[in-house]
Amino acid sequence: MSGEETEAPSDADVAADEPDPDAPASSEAANENAQLFGVWDVTEIAYEDPSTKRYMTVTPIAHTMGRHASKQFKKSEISLVERLINRLMQTDENTGKKQQATRIVRDAFDIIHERTEENPVQILVTAVESAAPREETVRLKYGGISVPKAVDVAPQRRVDQALLFISDGVANATYKSTTAAAEALANELITAADYDPERSYSISQKEERERVAAAAR
Repeated sequence: MSGEETEAPSDADVAADEPDPDAPASSEAANENAQLFGVWDVTEIAYEDPSTKRYMTVTPIAHTMGRHASKQFKKSEISLVERLINRLMQTDENTGKKQQATRIVRDAFDIIHERTEENPVQILVTAVESAAPREETVRLKYGGISVPKAVDVAPQRRVDQALLFISDGVANATYKSTTAAAEALANELITAADYDPERSYSISQKEERERVAAAAR
């Protein structure tokens, strides 16, 4: 024994060290620990196209309750997963069925992970980058004559068009078919991420649009 007495910590000191169970979690900790659908990590997503990177936000939130609906150009702040869900709803049969569209995307992500053993969020980002057209045509009138003209596509519109092509590919694959929507979405995302124009509807549509634009230069 050294003869020095150590003071026991008081109850006040112990209470100060313990976290308050009623205190809300900090936003940084919540963002680090949150996962999409409670499964998929969205913190280490790689982007290969710098032009569309700022317009593809990936967050663990798949339903923002229309937070940015009335704000111009705020859709780029919505998660890319939710934008895909919203695009899948934009048909006559599925209008307003967001819970069903969310379930389709969640099941498709499970199928993608089983087939590729990769993060399905990364597959989605790669598929959108691959299916985003770089050129399209507009119609210019010269003295009553309509002439096609090739123009570059804005980055935000590139993302919109890629999501449109993907959702159209799912609709075509499931129309009058026994193929499940989740299966069709998984097939479309995987083939688009692999840039397979033979099997991917979105890639074929992108190349067709760029081919027409190249002829109108």
